[in-house]
Amino acid sequence: MKTHRLQIEYDYSFDVYGLVTSVKDYKLAWALNRLLDLRLSRQRDLCYDLAGRDRLLIANFQHISEHSEVRLFRNRALGSPTLKKPFLLPDIKEYDYVLQITGALQQLHPHELSRKLLQSPLVQYVKQFDPLTLKFKENLIF
Repeated sequence: MKTHRLQIEYDYSFDVYGLVTSVKDYKLAWALNRLLDLRLSRQRDLCYDLAGRDRLLIANFQHISEHSEVRLFRNRALGSPTLKKPFLLPDIKEYDYVLQITGALQQLHPHELSRKLLQSPLVQYVKQFDPLTLKFKENLIF
């Protein structure tokens, strides 16, 4: 019998930024709302069922406008000290939050956006990542 394989090509046309900060997620969302003129609002936690009975719960905020979408994710899973890799993106586990930008806001020059983000006293460090180089980039597809 002939075997068929499903090949899916995902669209990774978005920008990804890693943010280092020690503040709570709602405070960071509030700061980004003021800084970037957004309306990030809390969404249901993302739930990834892993092998066994483990679950990865990720806090996330979302802003959708006519021309763009911005999502803020907490990189470390909520309340899961037993997991081996309790991160949304384990390859950038040094970063506390992940900012995903799709659409018109991508037109901002990356250095300009990084500079804007660093204007907030809550953000300690920002780095842009190419989504194609991330090992767990599929975790950012919704």
